Amino acid sequence: MGGTVADFGHIPVLMDEVLSYIARPLTRSVLDATLGAGGHAEAILKAMDQVRLIGMDKDDVAIALSKSRLAPFGERVSFKRADFSRIGQVLDEYDFPTVDAILMDLGVSSMQIDNPSRGFSFSHPGPLDMRMDKSQKTTASDIVNSADEKELVRIFREYGEERNAPKVARAIVRERALSPIDSTDRLAGIVSKVSSSPPGRRRIHPATRVFQALRIAVNDEMSALHPALQTAVERLNPGGRIAVISFHSLEDRIVKRAFFDMAADCVCPKGLPVCVCGKVANVKIITKRPVAPSAAETASNPRARSARLRVAEKLAA
Repeated sequence: MGGTVADFGHIPVLMDEVLSYIARPLTRSVLDATLGAGGHAEAILKAMDQVRLIGMDKDDVAIALSKSRLAPFGERVSFKRADFSRIGQVLDEYDFPTVDAILMDLGVSSMQIDNPSRGFSFSHPGPLDMRMDKSQKTTASDIVNSADEKELVRIFREYGEERNAPKVARAIVRERALSPIDSTDRLAGIVSKVSSSPPGRRRIHPATRVFQALRIAVNDEMSALHPALQTAVERLNPGGRIAVISFHSLEDRIVKRAFFDMAADCVCPKGLPVCVCGKVANVKIITKRPVAPSAAETASNPRARSARLRVAEKLAA
């Protein structure tokens, strides 16, 4: 039922692991808050024939592809073009006060990376775009060509953990004074020239972190993540689970901290004789450490190598 991985050019990561945590007898309703091409959703719908699934994504191309892929499941699946920051509104629209499981895959999908016109990858010459939602105005080119040097340094350091951020920012400012930087290959070339790592010692392409940082900045990914996680847990049924796949350390730290905060009782300062904050844990953490892909998965899909899965379960009130 549905298309194959090859048909859709997309290989969902940690598929078996995701199913092992959320494909349970009590699961009747699932929200896939980052639908992509529908790979995880298809596996969930196949594994649990009683499940009703709502899929949301802010990329209209993703919605179109997933509708095609998931068409055989008919009315068991609904679609909404929306960012995961709107989890609450989307569930309300479909009259789901709560659900039994929520999945968030925070990575960029293969269909986005491999499409040169989207501008996500330095491996494919194309316009410097990087918008997941094509209706928004700001592109990566806008940021690269208009942000001042100090702001570029902040973006590269904060979102990309790029140690050469000052050198890269200076080079960009210098080059854009000659002509606008509007293509992925030109930006990648600028970054490569100022990289301090000898070519033989590089584990990743020198532009990797800069492109990651720009993608996060363009799509405002970090500011929406923590509140979205809180909303997601609020909209889970008791015993329901949230599964989140991250692809770099910054995202993973936000997910880890959010789960840790929600799993903690009493946050009063030490030394108080009694609790005055009244905080009560509303989740238990299922994955004490993040779940990484197997060696077999990374061998067959190298893009999965940095994926990390964390899972938490909603406690009864």
